[in-house]
Amino acid sequence: MVKPINAWTVREIQEHAGSGTPDASPAERLGKQVLKDAAALTEAPDDAKTRLKGKAGRAKRVAWGAPLPLDAVKAVGKAMNVSVNDVLLSCVAGALGLYLREHGDDTQGQEIRALVPVNLRPLETAWQLGNRFGMVPLPLPVGITNPVKRLYAVHAQTQALKNSLQPALAMGLMATSGSVEKAAQRAMLKTLSRKATALMTNVPGPAQALQLCGSAVERVMFWAPQAGDMSLGISILTYAGQVQFGLIADAGLCPDPERIVAHFGPEFQQLLTLALMLPWEVKD
Repeated sequence: MVKPINAWTVREIQEHAGSGTPDASPAERLGKQVLKDAAALTEAPDDAKTRLKGKAGRAKRVAWGAPLPLDAVKAVGKAMNVSVNDVLLSCVAGALGLYLREHGDDTQGQEIRALVPVNLRPLETAWQLGNRFGMVPLPLPVGITNPVKRLYAVHAQTQALKNSLQPALAMGLMATSGSVEKAAQRAMLKTLSRKATALMTNVPGPAQALQLCGSAVERVMFWAPQAGDMSLGISILTYAGQVQFGLIADAGLCPDPERIVAHFGPEFQQLLTLALMLPWEVKD
């Protein structure tokens, strides 16, 4: 079982040994961090009980909306001093929260988790075949209605995950799961799916429009895979200067995913308007 947790995973964990409190040895700091992040992965409680969480079936529904200009998303991130990913994740949380409240759910103080893949492959080896990523549960603050508070809540969560060992540990667990019996694999999948409502992935596509048989490809879309009882697959794709948002949902738990998608653009417009209202420095 331990063999697939290869030397690369060990090296990735050891790189964090230099961080932490100065009065502790590197081994002590590393051990504490490993235990803390392993507990966060394995001992997290089940995800919040909403209408989006339940036994998933086989029928699916898909929806997608008009793309957003990538330059505008970057401008909001720069004005708010957060990443482009933070801006988009905040819009996703806002859209999900509005959908739940429209259906009569009380979302005050509520979070739902989305499993997010974290790329662990160095840029210089990006050409190699095979996957190298870890899955981490990201809490989405669907109960925060203030768009700025929600944005910085998402930013705090993503920063905490970036500074943790959870992606590397998750990759080791995923490698290990391939070596156990099918029954154990199903049990691991069931446990993992209980801890999240959605799988969400953000993919950077080509910066320039592609050509196919002499015609320009105007838009590109993909569907994030779903596993276990996770009812939502959220896909964000940047392509040719635009950001495309799409959703695949379990038909029984979310029969109208287009209503979630419809909130994504307005949630971004709120942040854009607020960013434009900030004081701007004028260079002479």
